[in-house]
Amino acid sequence: MSWAPAFRKEWLEQRRTYRLLIVAVVLTLFGLLSPLFARYTPEIIRMVAPMGEEIIKLLPPPSAGDAVDQYLKNITQFGVLLALLMTMGTMSLEKDKGTAALMMAKPLSRGEFVLAKFASLSLTFSLGVFLAGAAGYYYTLVLFGPLDPAGWVGLNLLVLVFLLVHVALTLLCSTLTKSQVLAGGMSFGIWMVLSLLGALPRVGDVMPRHIMDWAARLGKGSGMTSLMDLSPLVDGRSGDHWPALAVSAFLIVGSLLASCLIFKRQEL
Repeated sequence: MSWAPAFRKEWLEQRRTYRLLIVAVVLTLFGLLSPLFARYTPEIIRMVAPMGEEIIKLLPPPSAGDAVDQYLKNITQFGVLLALLMTMGTMSLEKDKGTAALMMAKPLSRGEFVLAKFASLSLTFSLGVFLAGAAGYYYTLVLFGPLDPAGWVGLNLLVLVFLLVHVALTLLCSTLTKSQVLAGGMSFGIWMVLSLLGALPRVGDVMPRHIMDWAARLGKGSGMTSLMDLSPLVDGRSGDHWPALAVSAFLIVGSLLASCLIFKRQEL
């Protein structure tokens, strides 16, 4: 057995266990709702707050930028939660049930086994982000007007990178233990640490969370004029996000390498 059949097996499992369906539905739902929340929040405040009219006067009218901010907030929050839930049992359950040992009886390396799982999860989240992005763009277009298409694509690519950081880290935690609950707890702890580090001065500038600031700029049309125009990405406004992107890539690659090395030394 080579990597390709292993990937097909994992991709089939993504569909049969409804992981793909859950990720697609949840992310698409928040892609749809985010522009709606941004557009109708003033009306909701007016209806439920005792001094709603006075509060509304203090707020600027809703804009496409608000829809972008709401989209990023919802997709990253619920996307990270999905990354933890969908990944924490990926390796631990296989080892606990003994199916990992059966797979290793075939001509499949342990590294290929790990990478096939990450590739299938990456495809699942890629499709989820694509559907969410399409839904968010459409409703923003209907409610506020068009966004820069190239910037919107860039925004969603950065969102995908951010989510894959947590997929890779959770996969590492799942590799370290046979307990799905323990893997989930470790992953949640890492997420908390990254969030706390992201709030610190200077240190936060290189944490994965910082690329979401870049994503917001792209979505609002202030980061690039087209996918082929890279000049805005190296100026004083966007160039400071490259270290955060590099750290994100390092965390993904490092987590996968660590997962492969650890899994190779484990007894099944």
